[in-house]
Amino acid sequence: MTEALLDLVPRYGLYLIGLSTFLSCLALPIPSSLIMLSAGAFVAVGDLAMITTAGGAFAGAVLGDQAGYLIGARGGASMRRLSGHRARVAALMSQASDLSACWGGPGVFLSRWLFSPLGPYMNFVAGAAGMAWPRFALWGAMGEAVWVALYVGLGYSLATQIEAVGAILGNLSGALAAGAVTVGLGLWLRAILRAEKVHHTS
Repeated sequence: MTEALLDLVPRYGLYLIGLSTFLSCLALPIPSSLIMLSAGAFVAVGDLAMITTAGGAFAGAVLGDQAGYLIGARGGASMRRLSGHRARVAALMSQASDLSACWGGPGVFLSRWLFSPLGPYMNFVAGAAGMAWPRFALWGAMGEAVWVALYVGLGYSLATQIEAVGAILGNLSGALAAGAVTVGLGLWLRAILRAEKVHHTS
């Protein structure tokens, strides 16, 4: 399926790239990062234009974030009940909640590109938790700009090694997401222990 999608990139360019980033921000299994890498490679050989390619990817991602936020805001409780029936989804929702609780707006920013597996679930969590929409939108847009620049830029620079780079970045982002949750939980536990210590000494 991935190879078929990549074959469509030079033919449908802007529309495919925008749609892929939009759907991936709603937690659908779309290889949007690999599609952006491929699009960057096609920009490098002159089949696509950089401005429209990056612009389409960015617009799709931002619109997907807003849709995810609205879904979370209007149906957060239902989503949590549904996620309870799928262990992987429940784990990602929990990790996104931890990242949001520890970092707030900067957590939204980091989940766009550094911890990208958590990104769609952060959208749902932010909406369900009632994070102020302007704050979410600003941090999300900044993060998406980094995500698009990173992947389209890498695709442009490493046009002959797209699949290898995509695999490396996919594995790295998963490892970073797990590490972020571990660090966040550690900081949270440390804060609780400090509060308990202050309480007992006062």
